Amino acid sequence: MKTDYSPTSLCQKPQEKSDQLCYLSDGKAEVHPLDMLLQNNLAKLTGGLSPASMALAWMDWGMHIAMSPGKQIELANLLQKQMSSWPQLMVPALTNGQAKEKSASSAPSDSRFSYAGWANWPFNAMSQSFLQGQELLQVATTGVRGVSAHHENVVNFMSRQLLDVVSPSNFPMLNPEVIASTQETGGKNLMTGATHWMQDRGLEFNIPGVDAGEHKTEQLSYQPGRDVAVTEGKVVFRNHLIELIQYAPQTAKVYAEPVMIVPSWIMKYYILDLSPHNSLVHFLVSQGHTVFMISWKNPGKEDRHLGMQDYLDSGLFAALEEVGKTTQHKVVHTVGYCLGGTLLAIAAAALASEHAKEYARDLPAVQTVTLLASQTDFTEPGELGLFIDESQIAMLDAQMWEQGYLTGEQMTGSFQLLNSRDLIWSKIMREYQLGTRSSPNDLMSWNADTTRMPYRMHSEYLKHLFLHNDLAEGRYEVHGHAVALNNIHVPMYVIGTARDHVSPWRSVYKIHVLTDAPIDFVLASGGHNAGIVSEPGHAHRTYQHLPADQRAVSFQQADDWLAAATTETGSWWTHWQVWLASHSSTTRSKARVVADKGLGVAPGSYVFAK
Repeated sequence: MKTDYSPTSLCQKPQEKSDQLCYLSDGKAEVHPLDMLLQNNLAKLTGGLSPASMALAWMDWGMHIAMSPGKQIELANLLQKQMSSWPQLMVPALTNGQAKEKSASSAPSDSRFSYAGWANWPFNAMSQSFLQGQELLQVATTGVRGVSAHHENVVNFMSRQLLDVVSPSNFPMLNPEVIASTQETGGKNLMTGATHWMQDRGLEFNIPGVDAGEHKTEQLSYQPGRDVAVTEGKVVFRNHLIELIQYAPQTAKVYAEPVMIVPSWIMKYYILDLSPHNSLVHFLVSQGHTVFMISWKNPGKEDRHLGMQDYLDSGLFAALEEVGKTTQHKVVHTVGYCLGGTLLAIAAAALASEHAKEYARDLPAVQTVTLLASQTDFTEPGELGLFIDESQIAMLDAQMWEQGYLTGEQMTGSFQLLNSRDLIWSKIMREYQLGTRSSPNDLMSWNADTTRMPYRMHSEYLKHLFLHNDLAEGRYEVHGHAVALNNIHVPMYVIGTARDHVSPWRSVYKIHVLTDAPIDFVLASGGHNAGIVSEPGHAHRTYQHLPADQRAVSFQQADDWLAAATTETGSWWTHWQVWLASHSSTTRSKARVVADKGLGVAPGSYVFAK
């Protein structure tokens, strides 16, 4: 039988909702299936990275540095300066076994060389030479006149990844900490590490006399409904995309305005309802709030046609309508985390537009908007932007074409690559060379509970937000009408986290130039997840905000805001609770039991889908 390779044989219009779709994010079926087939197989070999994108970046850099004699002289001078320190590093007699001074390239924050043994010869020579090479590459790959900013970032990132592979800390015979551990344990650390390596690959392997700890299994250490996601509640609504959970009140009286939380669908919702002591949901209900949580369905191949509009209509808008019906209240506090916050910003702008009456007639009004580590302007999206250009998106489209979604493992691999020093190389050193295992905790277990993203939605999100920045520039459309963030006038509480690689806080801060709404901005210590899961009583937690006499000042630049901000010890949760209370009715009503709608109890069923 002759095979039909015409574009329409495998690529059909999105409205047909065929499982043979290979349209791009604009809904057009213009890609020849042979192209998709080749690129799909290529993506499997490269882990989803576009060879064309990488090659273009290196060519851009290589051609321009070849035409930059001044930059070449700068590199030569730096190399000569570094070489002048080599005699002291290479001859132990000159250093008495220790480095007398550190190279300017030595980075105190580089934990790979924090062990005291790295100060002794010859380890000091190896570590300092490596750091000098790192410094040389940093200068070589940045500031080359004519190279595009995106290509500069790609080349700089890839060069760091390649150099990190040969770090002396990665090799047992060159790492003084591993050598000392091997001497102390008689090599038991290496045998334990070998067992860990085999276990992580699903192989049964045990060395007599070696206790390697618990085997890595598919079973989560902290199970939803048993150890985490245990705040009492019931599922009050379900459709093909979401379950809506209403949590039981824990106070005699509650605030009139309910709180609806929109988590990101690239993660299971219970990041906000972990163990009782660090559950944001538990904290809110204990303060007298009526809380609703969206639990997103983990999509399969049959959901490949779901797009951003579906997540808005069948997700956020459907949940908001149900919250209004359930509570019989006309206004709602809304909260969005990460990608859920971006969707919430889109929804708030859409509901504030003149076209809202066409599709949002029965929805309660948005009283306040809280954005937790959520970007609305993607001009500076952090290192995730390294993987976003036309070529890379085409490769991701091809990668998702056959299976219909992006897997959790594929997303995890990208995040690990962004922070490979801590998530890959340090792990190899700890678990396979030192033979130690990190004790599991609820946050680590949640992180292993991965989700998928539908083909169409992921393409649309990357193209319209990351690549073209349509939301910030007023081109993002909801039901055929462009929405503008400057239509949002309700009070906003915006959280950034200091060490966020997913949503850099300065990027989150850009909401200030996109809307005239009153904004309370807070910068919390920690990263994208740990900075949000920052319960009262957590040691070493701080947050920064403007003092009372500065809150009327509008700082357009993030660094100007930072210079004026004050630092408070403790959790931002308590600060936010005061803000929520100040925007709620002063009169509280008697708490009511959550109605049983026959859909089950929290955490629902969607959270268990693998």
